[in-house]
Amino acid sequence: MESADISRGSDSFRGSSRGVSSVWRNSTVEVFSRSSRDEDDEEALKWAALEKLPTYDRLRKGILTSASRGIISEVDIENLGVQERKQLLERLVKVADEDNEKFLWKLKNRVERVGIEFPTIEVRYENLNIEAEAYVGSSALPSFAKFIFNIIEGFFIALHVLPSRKKPLTILKDVSGIIKPSRLTLLLGPPNSGKTTLLLALAGKLDPSLKFSGHVTYNGHEMNEFIPQRTAAYVSQHDLHIGEMTVRETLEFSARCQGVGHLHEMLAELSRREKEANIKPDPDVDVFMKAVATQGQEANVITDYVLKILGLEVCADTLVGDEMIRGISGGQRKRVTTGEMLVGPSRALLMDEISTGLDSSTTYQIVNSLKQTIHVLNCTAVISLLQPAPETYDLFDDIILLSDGQIVYQGPRENVLGFFEHMGFKCPDRKGAADFLQEVTSKKDQEQYWAIKDQPYRFVRVNEFSEAFQSFNVGRKIADELSIPFDKTKNHPAALVNKKYGAGKMDLLKANFSREYLLMKRNSFVYIFKICQLTIVALISMSLFFRTKMHHDTVADGGIYTGALFFTVIMIMFNGMSELSMTIAKLPVFYKQRELLFFPPWAYSIPPWILKIPITFVEVAAWVFLTYYVIGFDPNVERLLRQYFLLLLINQMASALFRFIAAAGRNMIVANTFGSFALLTLFALGGFILSREQIKKWWIWGYWLSPLMYGQNAIVVNEFLGHSWSHNPGNSTEPLGIQVLKSREFFTEANWYWIGVGATVGFMLLFNICFVLALTFLNAFEKPQAFIFEESEREGSVGKTGGAVQLSNHRSSHKNKTENGDEIIRNGFASIGEASDKRKRGMVLPFEPHSITFDDVIYSVDMPQEMKIQGVVEDRLVLLKGVSGAFRPGVLTALMGVSGAGKTTLMDVLAGRKTGGYIEGDIKISGYPKKQETFARIAGYCEQNDIHSPHVTVYESLLYSAWLRLPPEVDSETRKMFIEEVMELVELDSLRNALVGLPGVNGLSTEQRKRLTIAVELVANPSIIFMDEPTSGLDARAAAIVMRTVRNTVDTGRTVVCTIHQPSIDIFEAFDELFLMKRGGEEIYVGPLGHHSTHLIKYFEAIEGVSKIKDGYNPATWMLEVTASSQEMALEVDFANIYKNSDLFRRNKALIAELSTPAPGSKDVHFPTRYSTSFFTQCMACLWKQHWSYWRNPPYTAVRFLFTTFIALMFGTMFWDLGSKV
Repeated sequence: MESADISRGSDSFRGSSRGVSSVWRNSTVEVFSRSSRDEDDEEALKWAALEKLPTYDRLRKGILTSASRGIISEVDIENLGVQERKQLLERLVKVADEDNEKFLWKLKNRVERVGIEFPTIEVRYENLNIEAEAYVGSSALPSFAKFIFNIIEGFFIALHVLPSRKKPLTILKDVSGIIKPSRLTLLLGPPNSGKTTLLLALAGKLDPSLKFSGHVTYNGHEMNEFIPQRTAAYVSQHDLHIGEMTVRETLEFSARCQGVGHLHEMLAELSRREKEANIKPDPDVDVFMKAVATQGQEANVITDYVLKILGLEVCADTLVGDEMIRGISGGQRKRVTTGEMLVGPSRALLMDEISTGLDSSTTYQIVNSLKQTIHVLNCTAVISLLQPAPETYDLFDDIILLSDGQIVYQGPRENVLGFFEHMGFKCPDRKGAADFLQEVTSKKDQEQYWAIKDQPYRFVRVNEFSEAFQSFNVGRKIADELSIPFDKTKNHPAALVNKKYGAGKMDLLKANFSREYLLMKRNSFVYIFKICQLTIVALISMSLFFRTKMHHDTVADGGIYTGALFFTVIMIMFNGMSELSMTIAKLPVFYKQRELLFFPPWAYSIPPWILKIPITFVEVAAWVFLTYYVIGFDPNVERLLRQYFLLLLINQMASALFRFIAAAGRNMIVANTFGSFALLTLFALGGFILSREQIKKWWIWGYWLSPLMYGQNAIVVNEFLGHSWSHNPGNSTEPLGIQVLKSREFFTEANWYWIGVGATVGFMLLFNICFVLALTFLNAFEKPQAFIFEESEREGSVGKTGGAVQLSNHRSSHKNKTENGDEIIRNGFASIGEASDKRKRGMVLPFEPHSITFDDVIYSVDMPQEMKIQGVVEDRLVLLKGVSGAFRPGVLTALMGVSGAGKTTLMDVLAGRKTGGYIEGDIKISGYPKKQETFARIAGYCEQNDIHSPHVTVYESLLYSAWLRLPPEVDSETRKMFIEEVMELVELDSLRNALVGLPGVNGLSTEQRKRLTIAVELVANPSIIFMDEPTSGLDARAAAIVMRTVRNTVDTGRTVVCTIHQPSIDIFEAFDELFLMKRGGEEIYVGPLGHHSTHLIKYFEAIEGVSKIKDGYNPATWMLEVTASSQEMALEVDFANIYKNSDLFRRNKALIAELSTPAPGSKDVHFPTRYSTSFFTQCMACLWKQHWSYWRNPPYTAVRFLFTTFIALMFGTMFWDLGSKV
């Protein structure tokens, strides 16, 4: 785009934001003009020299001042070194929290003071309706039989003979609104409300199979008038990255692919205007802007900047990692997903659940940085968050509240609570607004917020809220704005992107080449292993086909050499099969980046082909140069080199074939099956197993299409037309080589070598082209599926398990008093306490309550070698320093502390899950020393990662766990009744027949999976349960459901301990006791929370210097803030010592001593056998589960069945009538 157009567009783009930003502009003039007043002579001289350069050269040079030594130097922007980039960022954004906003204002001021303004984007969506088709209930369960049936049914549905059994499922219903620039918008809603679908619709990334109606426009332009995928950056909630790349490399690759947009043209115009006006910009800002606008740089300044503001500097050079490679943490991986899109030039951000796995302070920092960018640079952003803390919620300007696919509210954050008060619902004082908004539309949770006391409560449905919002003043204002079309003349020419890709074709190809080369270096073991494997097999082949035992005298001798040549070709072909798994492993990341228009598929497919050619040279050389003369092939060097050249091409052709099969199969099972099928077909029709004359006329086409046939003919012609086979045996007139070729129906002409070479090259090109086509037109194998669960008959009575999400730690009194003093039960349901009393009476299986005490537990590991190198002299690293405590039945304990405090370590030590290290101290169960063999039978452990078998249902998962873990005296009927009890307890009744599925692909949601994890442990009827982060990755409502499950579990009289990150006030105060640890593995508070956390607050506020808690502030957040190591240093206190000198500590020690003594008449826990069930029962349970796992996995069972059937038919017709007859 011409720079003049940009400036012309910007002049007309000074609308509504001018009034808002002028206040900032006036207040920041001092900051921006200071650099030009304080300039020294040397800098002025260098700048004057720079000004004389032509524009093109001026944009490639800058002036950089060293942060430490203050040396001023001229730098080449395209060749900025690591140290220079580091110095630049140190000067601009030394501390991300404090300096980022100042830096952004410097950028904005520089651009605006010469009359250029940033382009802005206004997104409008009108009457959006999105529907999917879904199977209902058990019809959605996949199975081998249903797979075959669905294929037949699909055929008849296509012919309109049968109606479809799928039912329509509305995801979004008549949704309209406006997302304005310079305002940060928060998208909230309970699970399955359509948040992700709305973001995908706005980003232009909806699945084509969905029924879509309505309009989405950017600055008045329809989606087909520009490239939405590059105009708006969509950040997915799923973290898909290549594990072998570091964080920095991942972001750098993304930056290279997304390019610099219009920044270069804008900078050229900016530089020209500054020169005309004789304005000298801030040198640091100048270098930063020039560096960011330089296309094709491998390591860009923008990457370093994004790493800094996302707090990823500490792990910038750490591998991202995956299931097989140790890498960064889940929270860091989530930030990498965000950073991957932030490094691009997009001016609209659509971000889906970017806070999963992050603590509230990190989330606050990231959202605050985004807010500064949005406000200062006039960008547009919609961010959906799961559990925003109150301080994070307050950063947003606008709120969109979705529920059941309808917009309940959209508008300024300040008015949202007013709208619900207008509807009769009030947010309680000690409740986060975001949590309230997600719960107020739910049938289970709504009643507790009813505020109009003189009117009876009536459930207000989502459509009633939605209709009321249309008549609310904020809703009317949005409707009025939507009725006036966007003035397209105000659209900045640089706002919407019309180029499909962010960089030139060669730049994208270079980026893919450099990434593929990097991955090959990281996976070098694979290639070394393949060469070693070939070498070992070559040595075996040399000893098998040893030349002293192989003669050149008869046709039979020739047959043995033919076999050796066939084996050679087979080995070289098989060697390419590793391409299958390596290609499939990278496909999910490829599909993500293809949809984001990072690069065209051809740019991705060329590098693995070209870069693996040198490896092919080495692999084939390892085989040929070892075996050729030892086996005794023709000694002519030319024939040796010809064989080497031919096998090079066969290796390349095979690699291309397997890459194509991988891209077409897209699933490891399917691709492996088709890979095996391809090899079998090639072998059978290659001209060796069956000679040309033996192949039936109906299969002869397969012979001519087989790449192996051409390779096999070429390699035998090369050998048998050589000097070793040129003599005529006996009375024959034909050379022996010709006779051998004729005996197996091979071609005898010498030109067949070159025909074979040409055909192999042709197939190599064909398969590589097919690989590109498969990457271009095929989508991911398993797409997310929509299911409608059959509602259980008991769905209406689920409220009995605890009513609304009311999380109180006062189990004895759940009643509130009205102003008149009358006692009422909240919600009209039985309170949690009363529900639990019923449950205690109704539990089918009795269990024995147990307490667990631990006194002066010290856990240490051998000192890591890296720390010894740095000069640490101790032999052991102590992770837990003499911690003591007691966990009792019926008491819910929160185990908290900052990251690295040792929460999970303590829990693992108590649960006996630490296999290494040294444990000292006393751990007792109900007064008896803990024995791991028996403890494992009475304890349950819910891991943070919800790991379940994907191909069984919820009910089957629980049945399997109960079958193996309950004692044999529990009969089948009682076991099933107990499972029903547990399912009701954890509110899984309605999901009993739902397939568990794979996370992010199909099956249960994150929150449902979390409840299943708890249920799987509960059906073992444990007395003690440990839970690691039961609410991580959940939205506020889902976390409340899980905590209600935990609360119900405790109320049955079990001992439950949970580690928890940064809970909301509700969730924190659902706990009875707190075990707080500080970094280094020491406890600093162990005791009751008290009503509204009063005991905790009183304890810490009594310590001199600790700041008082503000009204309505989250006690969990306050507690972690006031006990941070920085506060300890500032106050010069040690909270661990204060605790150990307190009355609380002495009371806890007395409690531990009391519980460490066995109760009169009690016995130690003892079981006669190690496992609950017999070996036969274990085998039957595992067989039953494997049966369902295979039956419900059609890609495995159906593909194998069809493959076997097809191969059988193929081989039957191939070898028809060839065997001997009786």
